[in-house]
Amino acid sequence: MAELGTYRSKRDARRTPEPVPAEGPLPEGNDDTFVIQEHHARRLHWDFRLERDGVLVSWALPKGVPDDPKVNHLAVHTEDHPLEYASFAGEIPQGEYGGGQVMIWDRGTYETEKWTEREVKIVLHGGRVSGRYVLFPTNGKNWMIHRLDPPVSPDADPMPEDVRPIVPEKRTRLPRRHDEYGYEFAWGGRRLIAYGERGPARVVAADGRPAKAPRGLGEALGSHRAVLDGELTDAGGETYMIYDLLYLDGRSLLDEPYERRRELLGELGLSGPHWETAPWFDDGEAVREAAREQRLPGIVAKRLDAPYRPGKADWRLIPIGG
Repeated sequence: MAELGTYRSKRDARRTPEPVPAEGPLPEGNDDTFVIQEHHARRLHWDFRLERDGVLVSWALPKGVPDDPKVNHLAVHTEDHPLEYASFAGEIPQGEYGGGQVMIWDRGTYETEKWTEREVKIVLHGGRVSGRYVLFPTNGKNWMIHRLDPPVSPDADPMPEDVRPIVPEKRTRLPRRHDEYGYEFAWGGRRLIAYGERGPARVVAADGRPAKAPRGLGEALGSHRAVLDGELTDAGGETYMIYDLLYLDGRSLLDEPYERRRELLGELGLSGPHWETAPWFDDGEAVREAAREQRLPGIVAKRLDAPYRPGKADWRLIPIGG
C-alpha cells in the first residue's frame, strides 16, 4: 500500500526545500507520470520515479537508464515520494538526507503493461528517454532496470578503452601558415586521459598506468559519456587542464578536426574546483608572449583541420625562447 510515512520521517520541512505534504488522504492521479532527476548527492545518481496510487514509486539508478538491452543497470528501490516531487529541482542542504543538487533530467508519461511485486513493465514517453523497460528485484532493495526495445543508437561507437595520446613535435618557430593552427599554452604538467561514464572518472597517465582522477570530474560530466585529454598542473592549485575531447555520447571524435573537437569540448562547460577547460587562441605570437609573462614552458600549435592522430606532426611544441 502506498504511503509517505518513511518519506516524511527523513525530512524536515523547515530545513529542506523539498515538498513535505501534510498527512492525509493521498491524491488521485492517472498513474501515468514519470520523472528522472539527476541528483548530485554524495554519489551522483539518477532518481527514477513512477506515479502509482497517489505517490511516486522511486528507484535510484547509479548509472541512469540503460539505452541498450545488452546492459542492465542497478536500480535501488527507495521510499515513495509525494506527487509534488515530480516538479522538484533545487539544492538540498548539505547534512540533510540526500543533500546536493537536484535537476530534472527528463519527464513525461508512461503506460503500464504489468505491475507486480516481482516485475514492473512500462512504456516511457519522455523527451530524452522513450521505449519499453522492465524493473525487477534481485536482492532486497536492489532491483535491475532493463531496456526491452532495441538500442537507442544501434550504430553507436564503443567508448575507446586505451587511447594513445598525441605527443607534440618540438619546433623552434611558429608555423609559417599561422592561420591554419590553433594555439594553446604548454602547461608542463602530467598528461592524463580521463574516461567518464556516468560516475567517477577512470584516469590513465601517458604511460598507460592508472592515475588518480580529479575529484568530482566524472560527476561533473553528468549523463555524458566522454573521453578527455589534458594535463594535471599546479596552476592555481592542482588543476586538470582539459584541451581535447575524443569521444562523446556514443560518437568517436578521433577523426573529427581539432577545431570541431574544441567546439564540442567548449559546449560541455567543464569548469570546477579541480578541473578547467584550457583556453585556445588564433594568435600564436600573442599566446607565446603571454606564456613568457606567465613563465610557462612554451605553447602548442595544433592544426585546425587535423584529426587526433598520434605520430603525426599536427601538434607542435614551441618552447619559450625557441
